Amino acid sequence: MKQYQKLLLGFVLGVVLGLIGYYTLPQKTYPFMKTFTDFCTLTGAIFLRMIFMVVVPMLVSALILGVFELGKGRGLGKVASRSFAFTLLLSFMAVMIAITLTNVLQPGVGVTFDKEALAQNQGVISIQKNVTAAASKPWFQYFTDLIPQNPIDSAARAFGGEIIALMIFALMFGTALSFTVQDENNPLIKMLNTIFEASLKIIEWAMALAPYGIFAIVFNTTYRMGAGFLQNVAYFAGVVVLGLLIQQFVVYALCLKVFAKTSPWKFFQGCKEVYVYAFSTASSNATLPVALDVAERTLKIPAKVSRFVLTCGASANQNGTALFEGVVVLFLAQVYGLSLSLENQLVVVLMSVLAGVGTAGVPGGSLPLIAILCVQVGVPPEGMGLILGVDRFLDMCRTTLNVSGDLVISRLVAGDTMDEAISSKEIAS
Repeated sequence: MKQYQKLLLGFVLGVVLGLIGYYTLPQKTYPFMKTFTDFCTLTGAIFLRMIFMVVVPMLVSALILGVFELGKGRGLGKVASRSFAFTLLLSFMAVMIAITLTNVLQPGVGVTFDKEALAQNQGVISIQKNVTAAASKPWFQYFTDLIPQNPIDSAARAFGGEIIALMIFALMFGTALSFTVQDENNPLIKMLNTIFEASLKIIEWAMALAPYGIFAIVFNTTYRMGAGFLQNVAYFAGVVVLGLLIQQFVVYALCLKVFAKTSPWKFFQGCKEVYVYAFSTASSNATLPVALDVAERTLKIPAKVSRFVLTCGASANQNGTALFEGVVVLFLAQVYGLSLSLENQLVVVLMSVLAGVGTAGVPGGSLPLIAILCVQVGVPPEGMGLILGVDRFLDMCRTTLNVSGDLVISRLVAGDTMDEAISSKEIAS
């Protein structure tokens, strides 16, 4: 059985057995389920920790090496500008899809809820605390925070919001190396290559555990939520998923066909393993090591391009998140009976595009930014309590699109530096 088939099997079994457990083996009646879910928590945690622990060394080494290779050939400017252009283009398309679908389908019309109870929701209170903390920072602090005062400290706090600062350090350090180091046999370059290869080896070990880890994560999520987690916001969730599917199979497919002369279906086939990881973990950062491996070994994208685009894209290219933010803001406006003007909807478009650049690549990383966006256009942010129950599922969906977008941009940026198509043999291997 191929690896992606094992991953899919683990995912499907997690969903099916989780639903069976939710409806027939409630934890209050069957205490042994507590032991089983604890064991699943342990298995899932070990799997995720094995991936997370190499994200920082892999990200730093991959980005420095990618920038070094590009800078040495003086191709960094071209790759960076193409990456930025495609990121903005795809993010803009994603938000326009969100705005159009939400205006046409109007998922928020007719939704009723208890406003007072919603305002006391602990999830909402937590989000509002994050918004208050963000609002208290002066505007220039956002820019100075991008430059790490201590890269080692930023590495230690990478998953607490410092990962973009760490990326800035790697970009600057790699660029400096391209001007100061001429020999690829330089000890530092060899050391960085060794770190990257060792990180890949750990990922291989994690992939052996992956089917069990994915089963454990999905089982616990399904067992806790059941099939009724959508409840009153099923229509809203359907609109989000529809938008994500349009972005994936229409926008991405057209870009691959037009700009890269690549078969979208073959490309998506080559990415299937990454999609399962992204969907299961709901984390772009956790999926980054797997995406780097697939980009180089399966999709045959040049390492100097994939390492630069994917490591930057894990935080700077969040098409799915941008689309989700656009739908949420308009959905909540409809729920509260607010009619956003064309000017306010343009603000939603622009801020969603910008918010999609730099959203934390971890589960739930977009929620504080959505709250800030709601405040900007006069939508009560406490309404986000309506979507908290379904956010985990939608986070899994939008993370998959985020990671897919990174891989698509890598292929678009690579241009004529790689073979024009991916052979069926390479996809099957």
